[in-house]
Amino acid sequence: MILDAFKLEGQTALVTGASAGLGAAIAVALAAAGANVVAHGNSREPNATCRIIKDSGRRSLAVRGDLADKAVPRQLITQTLDEFGRLDILINNAGTIRRAPAVDYSEADWTTVIEVNLSSVFRLSQLAGKHMIETGHSGKIVNIASLLSFQGGITVPAYAASKGGVAQLTKALANEWAKYKINVNAIAPGYMLTDNTAALQADETRNRQILERIPAGRWGEPEDLAGAAVFLSSAASDYVNGHVLVVDGGWLGR
Repeated sequence: MILDAFKLEGQTALVTGASAGLGAAIAVALAAAGANVVAHGNSREPNATCRIIKDSGRRSLAVRGDLADKAVPRQLITQTLDEFGRLDILINNAGTIRRAPAVDYSEADWTTVIEVNLSSVFRLSQLAGKHMIETGHSGKIVNIASLLSFQGGITVPAYAASKGGVAQLTKALANEWAKYKINVNAIAPGYMLTDNTAALQADETRNRQILERIPAGRWGEPEDLAGAAVFLSSAASDYVNGHVLVVDGGWLGR
């Protein structure tokens, strides 16, 4: 019976940044659990992700837009509701990173990272939360945080600030919306094999240092987030509110 709590049949999920990497893995996992999935992409079409979802027997919709544009969150929510008539699960995964020493960090890079990684998360969550409250349905919002929600990092001041903000925003929204049976939580991935970490993977010294600190002895794969995403999107997590679930191979505990 407990396994039934993880099923997502009849539910609709919107996953941002689902063209590849973490977002694609999460979108596919939600579909495998039974959800219909709207897959968002920006510079890359999320068509490959949608094909996998449809091959699993679920409905899918590909949507695009730059989340640095303040109008895009409303467009994504509207497209989801127009196609499926409901929104039960929002996964705020889309993110970007710009690297430079703090003294050289440009205003343009700061603005872009904060808009995509933090402001769009609030806008999407606000719109999804409003829909869930007005329709009287329970709902799940899962934000993708980071180890840099807890640590400062090096040469990524905007990314660290945005991900620290995501963790606190998660708690703030959970405090307000738990009474409506809307669970707001976050996943903080560790060092994952994605495009955002390509520079670290290519740096022989940093790659070695990272691996030496991970008790699991390897970089994470996007699929390592699948279980956490399904859990926080399902009825199995109905009494989990405002939590940041770390999936890092043991990095923070080292």
